[in-house]
Amino acid sequence: MKAVADMNPQEIAEASANAMWNDDAASQRLGMSLDHIAPGHATLSVTVTEAMSNGHGNCHGGYIFTLADSAFAFACNSYNEMVVAQHCSITYINSVRIGDRLTATAAEVSRRGRSGIYDIRITNQDGVQVAEFRGHSRTVKGTHIPVDA
Repeated sequence: MKAVADMNPQEIAEASANAMWNDDAASQRLGMSLDHIAPGHATLSVTVTEAMSNGHGNCHGGYIFTLADSAFAFACNSYNEMVVAQHCSITYINSVRIGDRLTATAAEVSRRGRSGIYDIRITNQDGVQVAEFRGHSRTVKGTHIPVDA
């Protein structure tokens, strides 16, 4: 593996995402895929299964939140710094049915000091927006890939 000092920002984002993905049992076991990663950006997707349905026959909002939260995590951790969620909110816009393919696209709005703000748009397979998520992040100690001294 290349030394971090010799990597460009895209390579750092990819290496950070690979390190995180290897330990992300929740996203993997829910069937999510990491479709795109770039500094401050990430796209994840998942197909809604019957196990994700609520009493109305729609996708339970917690699974939509989880998809958005995972996209948020990959976007804000794309700089080889350990980053955690500080605050998150979601607005549900349209219902989601079993079999729908959801895509969460995360984009950095602001990153200053130890704080960041990220907007995540969740759409279905037809491009219809089903939810909007905003995450506030906080950088903590540590890195995803070792940094040479």
